[in-house]
Amino acid sequence: MKILIIGGNGTIGKTVVSHFKHKNEILIVGRTKGGVTVDIADSISITSMFEKIGKVDAIICVAGEAKWDDFNKLSEADYYIGLKSKLMGQVNLVRIGQNYLNPNGSITLSTGILADDPVVKTTSAAMVNGGIHSFVKAVALEIENGIRVNAVSSGMVEDAYGKYKDYFPGHNPIPMKKVVNGYVRSVNGKGNGEIIRIYD
Repeated sequence: MKILIIGGNGTIGKTVVSHFKHKNEILIVGRTKGGVTVDIADSISITSMFEKIGKVDAIICVAGEAKWDDFNKLSEADYYIGLKSKLMGQVNLVRIGQNYLNPNGSITLSTGILADDPVVKTTSAAMVNGGIHSFVKAVALEIENGIRVNAVSSGMVEDAYGKYKDYFPGHNPIPMKKVVNGYVRSVNGKGNGEIIRIYD
């Protein structure tokens, strides 16, 4: 398959790329690195990216940001960071990307455990993740040409444990192999509208 991986240079993205590259043609797109770049918060940038790379068989997004801070410190503008990037960025990848997918292709979005089990400082990120979950379940009812849309929702991954462990007291780090298997299930399986939760 020809697989587009957005955010393939990140902590999770690198591991996903490492798995899929053995049997597939991989196109890695980041915000600043590589011959083709994309800012998923900008729908024009998304369209430009697809125009450059053409048709693909699968799209994986492991990108998108949201502001983490105390609830009483978050401004309206802070919320819009997550709404424009992680939420609408991934919605627009589906909305625009469906036109560049071969029939029976798949789109895999990324969320996280905060949708179901938030911790402090994550009201914005948790809201965005939950919104994506609802979007995935709804869009699967309507998207055409045999296209499947799923989301992988992981707990705190082991490769980021050192950086984020203080935010997640008592949480068990998720082995990267388990996380990768969530993306494998979405791309190589037949599920549609699934939230693939990897929390333990």
